[in-house]
Amino acid sequence: METKKDNLDSRKVSSQYSARQTNVESSSKKKTKCSNGFKIFMVALVFSFIFKVLVTIFMKSSITQIERRFGITTSEAGLIDGSFEIGNSLLITLVSHYGAKSHIPRLIGTGCFVMGIGSILIALPHFFMGYYRYDTSINVQTLNSTETYIPCKTDQYLAGNMASQIILESGCKNESSSPMWIYVMVGNILRGIGETPLQPLGITYIDNFANEGHASFYIGILQSLSSFGTITGSLLGALCARLYVDIGYVDLSTITIKTNDSRWVGAWWLGFIITGTLIILSGVPFFFIPKSQKKTRTESKVPECLDISEINDNSSQQLNFKNLEQIKDQGLSGYLHALKRILCNRLYLIFLISSTLSFTSLVGTITYQPKYLEQEYGESISKYNLIFGLLIIPLSSISTFLGGYIPRKWKLDIIGIAKVLFISQFCGYISELLILSLNCGNRPIAGLTATYNGDDPDIYPQNFPFPFCNSDCNCDANLWDPVCGDDGLTYMSPCLAGCKSSVGHGNDLAQNFSAYLGECSRTDDCSRKFIYYMAVESLAYFFYALGFTPGTMLIFKNVEPELKSLAIGFYVLFLRIIGGMLTPIYFGAIIDSTCLKWATNACGDQGACRIYDPVSFRNKFIGFILGIKVPVFILFIFLFIYMKKKYKENTGISKNRGRDMDDLNLKESLNNDEQLGPFANSNYETYM
Repeated sequence: METKKDNLDSRKVSSQYSARQTNVESSSKKKTKCSNGFKIFMVALVFSFIFKVLVTIFMKSSITQIERRFGITTSEAGLIDGSFEIGNSLLITLVSHYGAKSHIPRLIGTGCFVMGIGSILIALPHFFMGYYRYDTSINVQTLNSTETYIPCKTDQYLAGNMASQIILESGCKNESSSPMWIYVMVGNILRGIGETPLQPLGITYIDNFANEGHASFYIGILQSLSSFGTITGSLLGALCARLYVDIGYVDLSTITIKTNDSRWVGAWWLGFIITGTLIILSGVPFFFIPKSQKKTRTESKVPECLDISEINDNSSQQLNFKNLEQIKDQGLSGYLHALKRILCNRLYLIFLISSTLSFTSLVGTITYQPKYLEQEYGESISKYNLIFGLLIIPLSSISTFLGGYIPRKWKLDIIGIAKVLFISQFCGYISELLILSLNCGNRPIAGLTATYNGDDPDIYPQNFPFPFCNSDCNCDANLWDPVCGDDGLTYMSPCLAGCKSSVGHGNDLAQNFSAYLGECSRTDDCSRKFIYYMAVESLAYFFYALGFTPGTMLIFKNVEPELKSLAIGFYVLFLRIIGGMLTPIYFGAIIDSTCLKWATNACGDQGACRIYDPVSFRNKFIGFILGIKVPVFILFIFLFIYMKKKYKENTGISKNRGRDMDDLNLKESLNNDEQLGPFANSNYETYM
């Protein structure tokens, strides 16, 4: 009997063990399946982040090409660039609030699809506008022949000029009456709308379904790998800027301009087609990912030697969460009350204004620095994009890492973090001041910036382009087809240079005679100054990026714990509207005010600017960038004084307790920076 009973017991145990083993295997299969789903989400999200940063940087690098292709002013090009923020700002709060309750992966996939469609829409006008026609006095048919070209047309050639004018007028009538750049702006607005779900909902999904304690790790990976989009976007911009806009449609041997010519337009449309396609493909996996996944949590075990500060920290976090829920439950009135609280916070408001001014300077620099280098040093936009992607971006990424490492290494309190921010920004500003001495002076252009004798006039003689040498040539004063004479002067056209005849081939036209196509080359001293400029600018970017992470910590520390989420959200929104949306427009208007020579289209209307007053451009562009940062340091001095006063008053009874409070505050700031890093870094990722 005992043997049978033992056998029955052993069978029960074995059956229970096998059932338990089966449950374990089935649960492990489900866990593996859910884990694989989360991994697929992470991979898809990483690629979507890389591609959305890629297209943003490509837009920045192509804005000057778009300006020339559509014959618009720099301020209008700035409106196109800032239109992205219009679409993004309209929906970011709604998507963040209501999207978290919906199917997050599908919303992100839909956003990628809209963003990709917007990028492709930006490129579509290229295929409906016809070939790009730049100002030239050269008949293309004479380039590949020995036929003599006569730039200076006397009275006997007036009939031919009238015939060509009739052709231009007919071309004007055939052009579309609606400005095609409007479609580019609409596509950019769609791109901004499509990007809205990526950041807030992507991070929310990670925080909801990542394994306990792993969310900050995944967010760090996402943030780090996004920098590849910045580098790739710069390199793609450099490649497309070197390719002629109508490549594959025209004979490139007939193109008489080079990449550093102010009339050159690169294949700006090609990059938007490539990036739009990649973004759409990156959004496909999101439609196959479930709305929710299992999240494995570690069992909460209370250690025997639990520090009392950890208990207080946990209880304070629970209290902050309850306060946040109370704010949400109060609806609109609670939201307005919370917004009033952060705007009445003196420390937060001072830091918000100073950060907006700094961000404005950064956006203006990145958007229009390629144009400045082209006008000042004669370097192509493609060359700058290449240097920016291979040198400045990696250097800034290293600096950003050091900015987060230094406070951890030396265990700095909040005052120490503020000092790191101030020192880094001050060093960056001092580096940029050196740029004022790295200029190439005036560009001698006869009839614009110099007389026909080569002297620098007190007032630019742009209204007197006709001296005795070309007075009988019936030259077109609106034409911009520069040639370099043997006297070292650049002339606005062969006719204004007094050329009687010319025979040539392509870019080598009439090099054996008194003038050749294109502006006169810069001096060797100017080329060296360009190298020095890029070295100084790289150093300035390094210092500015060093203070980025400490600045993010100050946002979290200077507001009440239950208002941190609203504070960072309002901070990003304010920077996007004031810095991202408006800055390209009024920076462009400042640059437009320095233009000396505007292009004219077939209808005789004003087009893009061909040549700027070099002294005025340099003084206004560099001066505004540096001048706008002066109030930043004044505000930061007040911020430092108020912070020191506040935290000195809030110091505990004993020094040890005060030190514990500082350590706890630093720990809290660092943890929040890890969890909300991509939200805080959204603008930096976009522009750096």
